[in-house]
Amino acid sequence: MPYLISDVVAPGAFACRQQPTLPVPDSGLVLRPWAPSDAPAVYEAFQDPVLQRWHARVADSESEARDWIEDWSAAWAGERSAHWAIADAATDRLVGRIALRMIELPDGQAEVAYWTVPWARGRGVAPRAVETLARWSFDEVGLHRLELTHATANEASCRVALKTGFPAEGTKRSAVLHADGWHDMHLHARVAGASP
Repeated sequence: MPYLISDVVAPGAFACRQQPTLPVPDSGLVLRPWAPSDAPAVYEAFQDPVLQRWHARVADSESEARDWIEDWSAAWAGERSAHWAIADAATDRLVGRIALRMIELPDGQAEVAYWTVPWARGRGVAPRAVETLARWSFDEVGLHRLELTHATANEASCRVALKTGFPAEGTKRSAVLHADGWHDMHLHARVAGASP
């Protein structure tokens, strides 16, 4: 049975091109594809208790972090998700990670996820990276809707979402299991054409 509507974004939108490096305006940062050499910095980032609080995984070794990076790179070709390192443009030092998860090209949707290393927090890194990725997702890829979820207790992520034009849409009750139990999650979203 044929569909009444066409895909919002045709399959191949990611797989048919190399993952781009995206400059983050007025910041000295870039969003760039991951490299195996990033494994030590990823491992170090996941030793941070704040980062561990909001994630279900922990890196036990640099080798495990390297495996994650390989998975992140392979996900681009599979159009399942797209992961970038947030890096200092001059030194290439890792500042954080940003990703499009749960990509659904036919529906034109994905979920934004991110983290930053401890020394970079409070400097506007996450909002700038989210805004850059949102603009690219809408303008270059043609996605229609981006979602962003975070634990209701994660007030810093809520500020990032609101600052970058992702208004709150509701609360997903007992939606994600972390080491300390089930967390309610705020759901935020931004649609193409909406200003931040």
